[in-house]
Amino acid sequence: MSWDVLLMPFPADAASPDDLPDGHRLPAVGPVGLVLHRIRAAFPEADLSDPAWGLLRDEEQGWSMELNMGRKDPVESIMLHIRGGGDVVHTALRLAAVLGCRAVDCSDGEFLAEEGGGWEEFQAYRDQVLGEAGPS
Repeated sequence: MSWDVLLMPFPADAASPDDLPDGHRLPAVGPVGLVLHRIRAAFPEADLSDPAWGLLRDEEQGWSMELNMGRKDPVESIMLHIRGGGDVVHTALRLAAVLGCRAVDCSDGEFLAEEGGGWEEFQAYRDQVLGEAGPS
């Protein structure tokens, strides 16, 4: 089970992803080579051995973040699949900024904020579901 966050270059003045007019098409994140270069420069620890499916992790805090970029060139969007615990919201927002994107919390469809309420809510839901699925 993962918490999913979508990175796309939404306009800075949009208050919500729903603010875009019907039919508006966002630009691409960028050419694959440039996207990978920016990620490597900001996160040298990132495993980008598979350019379509990168990985960031922080073992001290206990989270991992898969970067699903797909195989298209240019990269149109990046889906982050986040697992574990700890302070991961800052890293997701930093990654979005490095790529000229904004982060959308897929659990509520709104832009992710540093307060990261969606991350805490996801962890509580995950823990409840996993607790119910475990032995009694």
